[in-house]
Amino acid sequence: MLPKALSLIGYVVLLLLGAVAAKSQTQEARPAVVAAAQPVDAPAPGPLAAAAPAVASAEAAPSVDANSPLAAQLKVVVIPIREAIAKPTLYVVRRGLKEAIERAADMVVIDMDTPGGEAGAMLEIMEALDKFPGKKFTYVNSEAISAGAIIASVSDEIYFAPRGVMGAADVVTGSGADIPAAMKRKIDSYISAKIESYTTHAPRRAEVIKAMRLPEFELKLDGQVIKEKGELLTLTAEKAIALYGEPPTPLLAAGVADDVESLLDSRLGEGGYTLERLDATWSEQLAVWLSAIVPVMLGLGLLALFIEFKTPGFGIFGVVGLTLLGLVFLSNFVAGLSGHEPALIFALGLILVAVELFFLPGTVVFALSGVVLMLGSLLWSMADIWPNEPISISGDIFLSPLLNLLGGLALALLGGLALLRFLPKGVFWDRVVLAAAATGTSAPEIEEESLIGQIGVAATALFPSGQIEVDGRRYEARVAVGTVDVGQPVVVRARREFELLVEKVVAAHGTTPVAAVATPEGGASA
Repeated sequence: MLPKALSLIGYVVLLLLGAVAAKSQTQEARPAVVAAAQPVDAPAPGPLAAAAPAVASAEAAPSVDANSPLAAQLKVVVIPIREAIAKPTLYVVRRGLKEAIERAADMVVIDMDTPGGEAGAMLEIMEALDKFPGKKFTYVNSEAISAGAIIASVSDEIYFAPRGVMGAADVVTGSGADIPAAMKRKIDSYISAKIESYTTHAPRRAEVIKAMRLPEFELKLDGQVIKEKGELLTLTAEKAIALYGEPPTPLLAAGVADDVESLLDSRLGEGGYTLERLDATWSEQLAVWLSAIVPVMLGLGLLALFIEFKTPGFGIFGVVGLTLLGLVFLSNFVAGLSGHEPALIFALGLILVAVELFFLPGTVVFALSGVVLMLGSLLWSMADIWPNEPISISGDIFLSPLLNLLGGLALALLGGLALLRFLPKGVFWDRVVLAAAATGTSAPEIEEESLIGQIGVAATALFPSGQIEVDGRRYEARVAVGTVDVGQPVVVRARREFELLVEKVVAAHGTTPVAAVATPEGGASA
């Protein structure tokens, strides 16, 4: 039993090390030289100065004094939005924002080049951006079309590349066709309200984004029609920084920069920050596929672990079970739902269950605590919990993870019942579940009733489960009443699906008989 326990714990450690290595490869840091930085709220001299507006900061955005020690330590995280916006994009942004919060970043820059994408992913990205407490910049690195333009509206400031364009944000179906009028009115009304709630610090921006979304809306400033009815607004960099109003402020963009580094040098001071980039990888798309089958992986993983605990040695069921559950944790991490902490809690729970089964059978408290930790960690790994917010028990956070967990448990239960129903008389079941030799290898097939009435000896303490030895071979067993100490004789009364049911042998006057009783070494005493 000890080799089995050590093998199980060793494999868990290997999986955790692999998860840590995978996490370190999902991001690439590029630090800059530290120098004095300028305040975030004041435009710096340089190519952005002429175009930078006096925009009020978001309430949660920090203001940095150039003379303070913090000014030379600004942390900036760049998060890319590339190609069509979909679930993988959401995973990159959400994971990047949570890591930025954990690392106390002062600013995130969304490096955007997208033709648009799914409305559902767009709304979730907007909500995620709103949760970041620091400054949020969007850099239109070529294109911010459709959903990209709407996402950019959440930013504190928007900057353009010299040839950047932004706009054309009308809502259409996935195939590009028009949405039915009644449904489109509902969607437009909802999106308009969301944009207005995110742009209270820049009221004109909501009007500009509205002109990008609604062809019937006319945008007019200083008596000049910026966008006529019947068309959608799409802005170039030059048009986005055009000045309107009194005092004159840019139409939309805070400025134009050649690249992200030029933007930050001009805005924060050259070298006045550390820069870290989060790069999208193939793992985001993999996480989309894995997330769709999380209940299946949960169910099969838990079922495989249950069978592993009921078989001798450490074999294929343990490898399959831990690998499937490891994929659940990995997919949730890549999706930006959790860090590595739930996997560590799960490993602790698994070790407690192993302690109960292999070292201290019958104590109950270790197994119960382990199961609670394992199930709790699985639920935690699927919940969208943010590091800067208190954890609240609500349906929005835990309903979907709870349904996934219940679905996995139901699948594991149904799978277990199917095994009990169809496999108890098969060669597989006899070899895997009951006929475990002391060496840990499978024994020949055993007839179903061949062990009933046989006398054996407790190879381990039965509290109430453990192992007995009959004719030199060990079997999983459970005592019907009470407990049995190591070396005490037992009689096999029945065969259950996963173990033998035994009773302690007691003589007529209450003493244990010693004649013809097998010893743990396989001999007999007289």
